[in-house]
Order: sequence, then C-alpha cells, then structure tokens
Amino acid sequence: MNTYELEIFEQTSDYSELRLSTGEGRPKTRGVDKAAIDRLIGVVERQYSQHSVTQQVFGSPQLLGLGTELAAFLDGDERWLTPILHHPPGTTLRITVAGQLRHLPWELLASDGAYLAVSGHAPLLPVRAVGTNAALKTPVTPGNRPLRVLFMATSPEGVEPVLRYEAEEAAILDATVRTGTELVVEESGTLEGLRFLSRDHGAGYFDVLHLSGHATISETGQPVFVVEDEFGGRVDATADQIAHALAGHWPRLVFVSGCLTGSAPGGGTVPSMSESLVSAGAPAVLGWALPVGDLSATDFAAELYRSLADGVPLDRAVTEARQHLFTQKRGNWHLLRVYADRSPLAPMVTPLHTKGRARIQIRPADQEFLDPQTQLSRVAARAAFVGRRRVIQRCLRTLKKPQGTDGAAEALVLQGMGGLGKSSLASRLLERMPTHQRAVWYGRVDLTSFRELASKLSFSTMEQQIEADKLLANEQASLLVRLRHLLRVDGPLGQTPCLFVFDDFEVGNLDERDGGHVLSAEMADILPALLKAIRETGSPSRVVITSRYRFPAPAGTTVVVESLETLTDTEQTKKLANLPNLRRGSSIDPDIRKRAIHASAGNPRLLDWLDLIVAQPSLDIDGLISAIEGEADRFRRETVLAKNLLGSQAPELQKMLAKVNVIELPVPAETVTAVHDHPDATSHIERAVQLGLMEEGTDPETRRPRYYVSNILRPLIRPLLTDDEYTEACAAAARSLYKLWVTDPAPPLPAS
Repeated sequence: MNTYELEIFEQTSDYSELRLSTGEGRPKTRGVDKAAIDRLIGVVERQYSQHSVTQQVFGSPQLLGLGTELAAFLDGDERWLTPILHHPPGTTLRITVAGQLRHLPWELLASDGAYLAVSGHAPLLPVRAVGTNAALKTPVTPGNRPLRVLFMATSPEGVEPVLRYEAEEAAILDATVRTGTELVVEESGTLEGLRFLSRDHGAGYFDVLHLSGHATISETGQPVFVVEDEFGGRVDATADQIAHALAGHWPRLVFVSGCLTGSAPGGGTVPSMSESLVSAGAPAVLGWALPVGDLSATDFAAELYRSLADGVPLDRAVTEARQHLFTQKRGNWHLLRVYADRSPLAPMVTPLHTKGRARIQIRPADQEFLDPQTQLSRVAARAAFVGRRRVIQRCLRTLKKPQGTDGAAEALVLQGMGGLGKSSLASRLLERMPTHQRAVWYGRVDLTSFRELASKLSFSTMEQQIEADKLLANEQASLLVRLRHLLRVDGPLGQTPCLFVFDDFEVGNLDERDGGHVLSAEMADILPALLKAIRETGSPSRVVITSRYRFPAPAGTTVVVESLETLTDTEQTKKLANLPNLRRGSSIDPDIRKRAIHASAGNPRLLDWLDLIVAQPSLDIDGLISAIEGEADRFRRETVLAKNLLGSQAPELQKMLAKVNVIELPVPAETVTAVHDHPDATSHIERAVQLGLMEEGTDPETRRPRYYVSNILRPLIRPLLTDDEYTEACAAAARSLYKLWVTDPAPPLPAS
C-alpha cells in the first residue's frame, strides 16, 4: 500500500502545525489553533467513550458523522487528503502526534458518506507511529515457509467472563489450513512460560506473538494485561513486564487481543499498552481501543492470519481483516488500532507455491490415535478440543520437569471413567510439546509390537534409524539394556526427546489381582524397562498412559497420576458450541436438546453420541427420548458395568457412591467421609477412584484432592438409598461444606 506521513506537533500552547508528507516534494503544512483541537476532542469524548451507544451500533449515523468531522479536520480547506485517497491498492497513513490527538479514532475517517478504512477500492489504514527508528535494521525478506505464530491465551481462576480461547485457536488453524501455520501454544498463561518458550525457539523464530485474554486499566491508571501465575491465579502484567519476559526476542508483530489494549488512559496522557510495547522494541503491535466481543476478536484474528499466511503484507492483511468485520456488520469493526515504529509493514512469508517453500513437518497429533479397523481418529481434533486448562497445565509441568528435580516423573497416567476424554487429552499434550517425537500404541502391547518403536519415530539420519532397529531386535541383551543404549546421550534417540503413549492401557495390559489391577506379564517386562531407561539415562523423553484403572507404579520408578473430572459447566458450554445439533440455536426441539444434555451428565463422549442421536429424522419425540435414554444406558454398560464392575463392589462402597452423588459438585475428602461415616471410608474412596467409579480431581484454589460421583451413575445407585438415607446424606454434606467453605476454609498448599 502507498505510505504517507501525517505529523501534528504543538508549536505553542495555543497553536499546532500539521504536516503531510507524500514522498513527492516538500511536506505540506498548515496551522490549527487549540480551540479547534479542543472542540474535536470534546466531540470524540462524548460520542466514542467506552459506554457510549454510538460506537457500539453498526451503521450509526452519529459514528459516520464523527468520521466525517475527523476527515474534515485533516483535509482542511486545502483538501489535503482528497488527492491521495483514491489510489489503489490503498494508503497507509502513519500518524505522528502527541497527547489526546494521538488517540482519536482515526479509523473512522469518512468521505462522501463512506468509511475510508473499509473502502473496497483504495482503503486507508491509520498507523500510530511510535518513535523515529526501525526495530528491523536489515532488509525485510519474507520467510520461504509457513507462518509461525506463538499463541498464548490467559484464563485465570475467578476472572469473568471465561473467554473461548480454544475457539480462537481453532479459527486460526481453520483459516490457514490451505497454506499451513505453525501455531505453537504457550499453555501456562504465565510470563515465565512466555519467556522460556520464546527463548527456547530463539530470536526471529516466530513471526507473530498472539496474546489473548482480558486487559484493563489498573487502579494506578496503567494499562495491564491479565495473565496467570503457576496455579492459575490472576496476575496483572504491564507492558514493561511483557517486554522483560520476551527479553528482546520480538517477532514482527504482536497482537494483544484484549479489551482496551489500544486505549490510552487519562484522556491520552498515558500511553496505551500497544504503544508501550512498540516503545519497548516491538516493530508493530495491534490492540483494541475499547471492549470488543469474543466473536469479533476471533473473526478478526482468523482473517488476519489467513492473509498473513498467504504472504500478504501486514498493512494489507490488517485492512482485509477489518473489511471482513465490516462486511459481517460487526459494530466494533473500527476498534482495532495499529501501533508501529518505522519498520516496513511487509509480508512475513512467501505465497504457498513459491519454489523451495518449506512445509510443516509435524503431523497433527489426532492422526496418531487412529482406530485400527476404520483408520479414523478416535480423539478430538485440535480445533474441537475444549477445556481441561488446569489439568493440561499440571500435566505439562510434570512432563517437562528435568530428571532429579522436585515433581519429576518418568510417566504420566491419565486416569478416569470412560468417555471423559483421556485419549483426547493425551493428543492435546502431544500438540503442546511439538519438540518431542511421538510413538503411540493402542490397547494391548507385547514385545513384538513394542519393538515397532523405531518405525513410529523420525530419526535425524538413516544411520540412527538402522542402529535403533538393530538395538531393539537384539535379544541377546535385556530390554532395559537395549533401551538404555537407545536413549543415552550418544544413542540414536539421545538428542531426540520422545513421548511414548500407551492409549487405552486397561485393554490387555492390566490383570485383576486382589480387587485391584497390576501389569500383565508382558507389560511387566516392557513398562519398567522403559521407565528405568528414561530415569537412568536422564533422557527428556517421557511416557504417557491413558487408563480407566489405576495400577501400582513399577518399583524404582516415579509415576504421576492425573485424574479427569466431568466437564465443568463452562467447559460443557464450550463443548456444546462445537456440536451442530446440541448447540444453542440449533433446529432440534429445545426439550429434546435439554433432555440429551442432562442425560450426558457432562461426559464429552456421551455428548458426542447424543448429538448424533437427536438428529435422527426417522424418530418422533417419544422415539428420540427413548433413543436418548437407550444411548445413555448403553454408555453405562460399556463404560461402567464392564465385567459387572459396579455390582462386584462391596455393598458399603456402592452405598458411598450413592451418598456422594447427592452433591452436584466436586467436594473435599472431608465431605466424602462426612456423608459416608464408615470405618473403611478411606479404603472405599481409594478403591472407587482406582476403578474410575469416583472422580478424583484437584481443587484449583487449595490444590488439594476433590471427589465427585458422576450423574452417569445416578440411575444405578440412587435406588441403593432410602429416602431417609438420602435426606441424611444431604444434611451431612451441607454441614461439612458450610464448615469447610464458610467458617473454616482451608489455606492453599505451598507451591511445590
């Protein structure tokens, strides 16, 4: 796009000068008095404040009038703007101005009843210029490869509303599926995580840093972006703190996608967060001037990255994304602001078919979890996964901790009732650790199938591949010895960290013993050897296991168990938004929809099944209700009653499940023992958790275990209680929770 410079500077307290540089001849200049500036600022403050209706309504005549007045102010009697506005492909107007004028909504500039920023012929992009230098000193050449985006969403506990950050990630992936985008996600939402991830990839690796979350103005009047601490608590980060975390590893673009990140507090006397980030070293920053809707922010990001991934210059990409919002009649199309230094707003990558263009090497993780018969993925695709944020954060901390440090483990076990998404979570973890190779086994694994390990991985050289095959096939040495040679620093996998995944581990790899489960004979040869080899070589490789049942960790190894819980209400709402028939606003009868959601009891797999059931065109309402109940009953049989699991437990344990089920939310162990006042309560809890009949999660505030009995079980266990026992359990639970949560709340555990 054509680039012009507009400068407004104060010569005296009552008089300013405007200069327009078109690149041809001397700059045009003219004077403007303070009264005219004050009047314009007053009009904007009345009509374009955070709470004004004018800026929220698409097609508002007052908004168009404001844009016309702003354009008249710049155009003047000399008609400066008119000659330069109609030259394709458009104009980038760099505005250098201090104080309140800097933060007027120049995106609204309008002429002849139309907004210039969304013109289809020659759009205008206002850029708020920061400083006189360029961060990019060397010539800017696009990378001959797919776009690289570092994506960090933040969602601290207790901060409302909870944003649909998963939908934003999914939208970016979907928008760039044709050209491909290497979207690396920093999952912790912490500045420390951002610092480590950007440092690990090195300066210049990422093209874009995308920060998604809430932002606000602090009590001291400073713009802050809301991030997380290690345990998901709220931390308000300033622009300086974000810059410190990046330590000079600035990408070409930073998109701070949060409300008010492009707004300057104090009537323009305090720099916006976006401006401060440019001052700290970012070449270009995007931010929102006022509160922006979740949907609009997501749509804008998707269109922006679609264009950038196509090799479109940055200024044109921003313009096209804004035009998209305008076409969709979004009232907040004008809120996006661009701050930049003197670096060129050039393309970041080459177009798709450029000769020699690199391709993304990493296969989508959901394609590692294929059904052996159908060859279809058995897990949620990256774009469909929602929730489990705290669980993912804890799992990643476990998998990334170096050997010998507190909390380090060779293996992570994802355990819980069927249908809770253990395999999908394992797939998500693989996506979040793109630096690790993947080897995934499904169901029963014997020594023959385990030796296929080398064929599941990509080695740096053919020689390493051959050496690995020979090591695994050499039966003259024990499996432990072979694996040690494979994983040691100078071995074939010494410089290639891996994630070894055993999915649906309970199928063929566990045997029942003394009321519990232990490793089968063949797995007892494989798993201990693999874990000990990882431990003894100090390898960064790790093992991930998904299992319905718990089992003892092999001697001399460390295994961390992470139990999955039923989806929370917020997670279920996000999940439903991805389901065509159960989502709000679908054509399905509202009563049927409500009945199906209730029957699912927050189980993601059952939700997927019922979403298909309710769309059956051959069934009437009674038939649909029967189908819903039948599907829920089939789910119970397959996931809960396999081998008469529930019925084979002691009557008192079954009764404990019925008592705890009267509570509609996860509760601490003290409440479980309060409603189940039995001398063997502790062993009953352990046994129920081991079998997946009771969920054991982690309270995000206290970081202590909490327990929940899914409503999936309710039709099976409610008849075990008399009405008096049910009432007594409710009363005991209420007394316990009142004491624990109101009169004597437990402090959080110390940080590990």
